[in-house]
Amino acid sequence: MFGRANKSTIDSLIGMSTSIEGNVHFKGGLRIDGQVKGNVIADPGQISMLVISEDAKVEGEVRVAHLVVNGEIIGPVFSSELLELQPKARITGDVYYKALEMHGGALVSGKLTHDQIGEPLLKLAAPKLAVSGT
Repeated sequence: MFGRANKSTIDSLIGMSTSIEGNVHFKGGLRIDGQVKGNVIADPGQISMLVISEDAKVEGEVRVAHLVVNGEIIGPVFSSELLELQPKARITGDVYYKALEMHGGALVSGKLTHDQIGEPLLKLAAPKLAVSGT
């Protein structure tokens, strides 16, 4: 929590008066204050952060390591590290996360699924056969 080594900064901004139709691919940090009709996807395997501000709206799939939402997302959300849902967050779609921080007032209309990648799988032990020495 304190002094995170993977802390990301915001490198790019989609302004409040900007509307994008099409997919957005980015590295590092991105803040959206406007509207995006398309998928918003961070470069996989890299440190990434996406901020969806209070007046922003994304209609499409969102894939990022660290996601902070205070606006609206319509579509599935995949957060491989931390998902922060601020009080005015509104998500319509299934949400997949590793760690979740949800403030009062945030709304999710869809399934919340904890990402269990890296955790041990449950395996059934095979019964041992008895060998008789006759």
